[in-house]
Amino acid sequence: MAEGIFRAAAGDILDVRSAGSKPAGYVHPLAIKALAEIGIDISAHHSKHMDEFLEMEVETVITVCGNADQACPMFPGQLNRHHWGFDDPAHATGSEEEQMAVFRRVRDEIRRLFEAYAAGRRDALR
Repeated sequence: MAEGIFRAAAGDILDVRSAGSKPAGYVHPLAIKALAEIGIDISAHHSKHMDEFLEMEVETVITVCGNADQACPMFPGQLNRHHWGFDDPAHATGSEEEQMAVFRRVRDEIRRLFEAYAAGRRDALR
């Protein structure tokens, strides 16, 4: 969800990519549904391991789950590192509607933070 939201917020000024230390191998169907509700299509996305990006110059690394900040390596050229820990909605339990409530809450938390971050980056470019 973070990649889709961040691409929507800052894809015009940043090359946004995501990866994980333990990728699931798929994008959770409820994540696809939660983002579709706000007009973001991530149905063609797939999970990737962060090792795919070790040879790339990466300016900023943003980690969003649990101890991902501890598992994430330094990348060539990396200038910035941010960790904003959100609950992992894939661990939500209960009925599908109860799980969707968690996906929506986390989606909205990520969206607020990433839109503010993107606005700050735009201001810095001016």
